[in-house]
Amino acid sequence: MTRTVRALYENGVLKPLDSLGDLADHSHVRVTVESVETPAIGFAGCVGILSDQDADEMSRIIATEFEKVDDGEW
Repeated sequence: MTRTVRALYENGVLKPLDSLGDLADHSHVRVTVESVETPAIGFAGCVGILSDQDADEMSRIIATEFEKVDDGEW
């Protein structure tokens, strides 16, 4: 029998979040782990996501809408 169930890994123990049905206590099973969480992507992971046109538009908005910082004021 093969089935897929969601589980939570906590303190070194996998805890099923779905029913295991008729699986008997002390049954031996084979576990395959597939992480479902999306890893955090740093800024470098965003490179290439925007089209050139979108990147140009974003640069234009930043240049026109945000205040410029004068290094001499710091």
